[in-house]
Amino acid sequence: MAAGTPEITQAGIEGRQRRRPSRGMYVLPSLFTAGNIAAGYYAITQSIQGTTDNPASFDRAALAIGFAVLFDGVDGMIARLTNTASDFGRELDSLADVITFGVAPSLLAYIWGFRMLPATGYPYLQQRITHIGVFVCFLFLICGASRLARFNISVNPQPRNPGRPGKKYFVGMPIPAGAGVLASVVHFENGSPISDPRLSLVWLCLILFTGFLMVSTWRFWSGKEISLGQRHPFQLVAVIVAVGALVALYSEYVLIVIALGYLVSGVLARLAYSWGQKRRKAGVPR
Repeated sequence: MAAGTPEITQAGIEGRQRRRPSRGMYVLPSLFTAGNIAAGYYAITQSIQGTTDNPASFDRAALAIGFAVLFDGVDGMIARLTNTASDFGRELDSLADVITFGVAPSLLAYIWGFRMLPATGYPYLQQRITHIGVFVCFLFLICGASRLARFNISVNPQPRNPGRPGKKYFVGMPIPAGAGVLASVVHFENGSPISDPRLSLVWLCLILFTGFLMVSTWRFWSGKEISLGQRHPFQLVAVIVAVGALVALYSEYVLIVIALGYLVSGVLARLAYSWGQKRRKAGVPR
């Protein structure tokens, strides 16, 4: 019995080390997910209230979507750090993303970019643009929901244009990034809705292209290799503080640069891979 005592003690220590977090800890990530849903609901209500005489409501809706992107990143980070990821949390997060990054931005994009067009000498053209806008914004919603469904059922997905070995990438643009693109454009204009049908056509193309990127199999940087537990965490903290200060001071410019820069990065990665493939094929002797 005495000889077995150290083994029992060691087993007890290992058991305590592997002890699951308390139930209360599982609530913490879900609180941020609830904040995500609240921001999406607020964005929907503000989009409905927005008019040409009240553009501030559109701006508040765009900012709410921006805050939701932050909440979405924080809840996943907390779940990983506290080892409290669960099936319930993943399902709740997916439902929250459909509301906040699918329904809210598509509604904002429609009302801000098409519904508020002023009466012109070409009422038929305006009507057609508005109808097409409804369809395109719905396509954005469907593309975002499809992106989430694909993400939930995929196991170790690989992009069509692979990057560096061992580095993690998203397959297709994540839906929070897609919503961020639309919200950043609205915020850049301080919520003032589009008044020129020609600009509505440009807006329509941006919505379509963003939806396509979400359902594509192109690679997008995931950023999952960044961690506060890395070798030089203070450098990362300094960068985060600097970016936060710039956003606070020049949010209209910084947010649209970040959102569109992320969109363009996926396009450039795809073009660079295709160009490299053509060069390799051209160099192979026939």
